[in-house]
Amino acid sequence: MNHILPPDQPTLERIVAAALAEDAPWGDITSNALIPVDATATAELAAREPGVFAGIPVLETVLRQADASISVQFKVQDGDTFDAGQVLAVISGNARSILLAERVGLNLLQRLSGIATQTAAFVAAVAGTAARVVDTRKTTPGLRALERYAVRCGGGHNHRYSLSDAVMAKDNHLAVITDGGRKDLTEALRAAKSRLPHTVHFEVEVDRAEQIEPVLAAGVDTIMLDNFSLEGLRAGVAQVAGRALVEASGNVRLETVGEIARTGVDVISSGALTHSVRSLDLGLDIHISTDISH
Repeated sequence: MNHILPPDQPTLERIVAAALAEDAPWGDITSNALIPVDATATAELAAREPGVFAGIPVLETVLRQADASISVQFKVQDGDTFDAGQVLAVISGNARSILLAERVGLNLLQRLSGIATQTAAFVAAVAGTAARVVDTRKTTPGLRALERYAVRCGGGHNHRYSLSDAVMAKDNHLAVITDGGRKDLTEALRAAKSRLPHTVHFEVEVDRAEQIEPVLAAGVDTIMLDNFSLEGLRAGVAQVAGRALVEASGNVRLETVGEIARTGVDVISSGALTHSVRSLDLGLDIHISTDISH
């Protein structure tokens, strides 16, 4: 799955530089004290448990920033599944440099592979339906670009990247623009839409069935049914009848996403893909190549 669009390189460079600066602000004094400057090493990135891999461009950036002479050979591609005990990559180069990069590289790879693995499970659960599994803005501050890449590696899709990318009117927005229900919802949404460029996607969240028709009358692109029951989702899909995309959101879990998909919704968004995912257990086994006894 190496066709997956990676994060842009300037963003990768910025995130990795910050992580390395956090971990070794004045260098790695342990390795500098114990490891000869000319010692070389080979290290194997190994899986301690099965999962889906994500993070090739991230690890490449970490290694290059630590020491451009380090070489890495990947045994899997982003989006590939792997088994426990499988070697995922082989890294060779200066021992001090590999040790400098080790923790930052592992932290990021473990996090991203955990997200890809979780996403792949959600995608498998909706197989056979037309529903698209998407992420949310519930990401780790500063790591959104990487975590959303991991979602793509797991076969999922991305929602709007930020508040700047699309209009998504939620309950608090609707309360303000209708003055707590004293103004007409359809007119308020139409007025807002008239101020937007024609390229901007317009989505509105509703939390009860009686809001559906007034929102659709405003000509929105997507209507989000938030925390609807399965029966409510099925009824909502029938009521919308193709006049807008239908998104299901709210308390979407792996145990429920398949049933939600079978209601006929077009999109299912879940913060669980990123906000509370468990990092996978990956390890780096280092073998020093140079005799350090001299």
